[in-house]
Amino acid sequence: MRAKAGKPIACIGALFFVLCAEPGLQAQSSPSLSQPAGASIQDSANELSVAVGKTVLVDTARPIARVALGLAEVADAEPTSPTEIMVTGKTPGETSLIIWDTRGGRQFFNVTVRASSAVSNDNLDAIRREIRTELPGEPVKVSTENGIIFLRGTVKNLNSSDRAVKIASTGGKVVNLLNVNVPPPDPQILLKVRFASVDLSKEQQLGINFYSSGFGNTIAGISTGQFSPPSPTLTTPSTVNQTSNLNLFAFLPGLNLGATLEALQQKGITEVLAEPNILASNGKQASFLAGGEYPFPMVQGGSGGAGASVTIMFKEYGVRLNFIATVTPRGTIRLQVAPEVSSLDFTQGIEISGFDVPSINTRRMKTEVELADGQSFGIGGLLDNRDTETFMKIPFLGDIPILGKLFQSMQKTKTKTELIVIVTPEIVAPIEAGAPLPELKYPGKFLPPNSGIPMNTPDAKTAANTLPPVPPTMPVEKLIDSMKPEQPLMVEGGSATFGGGGSTSGTAAPASTPVPY
Repeated sequence: MRAKAGKPIACIGALFFVLCAEPGLQAQSSPSLSQPAGASIQDSANELSVAVGKTVLVDTARPIARVALGLAEVADAEPTSPTEIMVTGKTPGETSLIIWDTRGGRQFFNVTVRASSAVSNDNLDAIRREIRTELPGEPVKVSTENGIIFLRGTVKNLNSSDRAVKIASTGGKVVNLLNVNVPPPDPQILLKVRFASVDLSKEQQLGINFYSSGFGNTIAGISTGQFSPPSPTLTTPSTVNQTSNLNLFAFLPGLNLGATLEALQQKGITEVLAEPNILASNGKQASFLAGGEYPFPMVQGGSGGAGASVTIMFKEYGVRLNFIATVTPRGTIRLQVAPEVSSLDFTQGIEISGFDVPSINTRRMKTEVELADGQSFGIGGLLDNRDTETFMKIPFLGDIPILGKLFQSMQKTKTKTELIVIVTPEIVAPIEAGAPLPELKYPGKFLPPNSGIPMNTPDAKTAANTLPPVPPTMPVEKLIDSMKPEQPLMVEGGSATFGGGGSTSGTAAPASTPVPY
């Protein structure tokens, strides 16, 4: 059953739209066309709106010659008479409709198929029920406008906001206008690390060298070559040059015969204990270095015929610690930690232009563990035992029983290194305002200040010196923006910079490599 409008007599080529009597149908009038036969001028597009499952009728003043529809899955256009077309909405969307009459005129329509109001209300009711079930006690309002779902209200945290958006997205495009309760400050994590290192060394040396400084006008010597023998010179009187540090030395002037005895026993011990305590915010990186930097020369070739130049780079060494601690939803602390212990080693160094450049002995590790608050873990242990023995003898003479010991030399070296690293994360709170601060006990007194004004001025808390009150809620996007990580801090040449930087070097002033915090 339909209601059909009458056709005005004075208008030629005008189109009229007739709505079905069913609710939810809509049609908008458009400008009329009056064109001669064979005209191909395109008129401005007209708007036609229909709901899913509903029908709208389009009446024309002239008989219809042809009808074209853009997307058949969005709507359906079917002629019911020579001057009437029935348009039925199928799925929400947009398409185009073109109608040609028998005289060559044509009309364009923008057809919009909207969701049925009954279906839309059912979807909103289902979304509201799911939000009330998943987020009980949180006042979230759901509304829709032109197929877009709007969320308003206040939720407890970002997780609740994300869940509300996921539930509402099942009904279409979502605009999140929710507010979030301001969360408490992130927990502060204190990482206690103990570096314990013990290096033991033991060395034994035993050897003998014989020499003659001119017995029978002959210079002679017997040595295994392991320890530097003396070098006699035939002069009057004869001389002997000795370069090494000796334990025992014997010489018979009447026979011009001498001997040097190398009998040495050494024991050494080195202990290193470092207990750095580093505080960092949840999920933020922190670093620690207790040591120093030593100059490292680098030779660079010259350009344009200039000679090579030596630049100085500074290398770091000592006890270093880098870590990132994150509190998990389970209440544990996930810890990414990279401790390192390094020291200068001049025995394995090199010499450049008369300067001794040491090498670096480094022991480092990198791991990820998960601990509860206050628990400890030994993340690294190293036990290194080395035993080196060198034995040298003179052939045949060294094989003689008993006397052959005089023609043998021996050196034994034993080293033992033990290292252990223990980490203990703790969640701590800051010292309350006004509470006494921890201080060192100074053996002597400092000079009194030259000014009576305290350095931490102004002490009084006025309105200009206090922060504004924290709002109870804020928009979701503002809270997310405030939680973004800061730009990393870089340290270069003893001064702090932001946003990166490269290493520098020079011949006149020392340079350092940036260390990321």
